[in-house]
Amino acid sequence: MNSYEITDMIIDDGFDGEEYVTTDFTHQNQHFSITFKKADLEVMNSWMFMDETSLPANLSDDVINLIRAEVERKI
Repeated sequence: MNSYEITDMIIDDGFDGEEYVTTDFTHQNQHFSITFKKADLEVMNSWMFMDETSLPANLSDDVINLIRAEVERKI
């Protein structure tokens, strides 16, 4: 069983000449979003959403790698 659940994934093809994949997910009952470069799945930014505010997320490398692997399988 995963410690997260992906709730949405958007592939943005053509923003500023680059392609990005934004993945929204829940982890430990909190909502997060990570944006990866589509070409190499490098993390561009990550956010935690709380009380209608977005804050920079402090996610472990393990969680980021799990999300990255699932995104890679889906794209």
